[in-house]
Amino acid sequence: MKKIEVVAAVIFYEDQVLCVQRPKNKLPYISEKYEFPGGKVEKGETKEEALHRELLEELNLSTNINSSFLTVVHRYPDFELTMHSFMCEVDSKELTLREHIDQKWLTINELTGLDWAAADVPIVDKLVSNG
Repeated sequence: MKKIEVVAAVIFYEDQVLCVQRPKNKLPYISEKYEFPGGKVEKGETKEEALHRELLEELNLSTNINSSFLTVVHRYPDFELTMHSFMCEVDSKELTLREHIDQKWLTINELTGLDWAAADVPIVDKLVSNG
């Protein structure tokens, strides 16, 4: 089974968290699901460097990475994903969607109302349980 390593940002602006929606995809289990933004770690990159690069590429967003949050290993039907999430913050909600079809800034208690990609659910659960 193919293994993919990615990073994801839990981005806070004041008391709200950025949630982005994936576009339609031939894989129904990730098509139009919400996720925390991020992407693949490239050879020679640190996780933090990958996260900075991906956020600039996908959202034209520069963020302060504060700390590691949760690493999730999730098996989708055709690949295994290891996702390292980081707590981040921004000074502004301004961004440009380059790959996603929607964005929402929600409080932690509102997160459970979205249709999340399965690998992102443990991050949502931990955020909600930490309050």
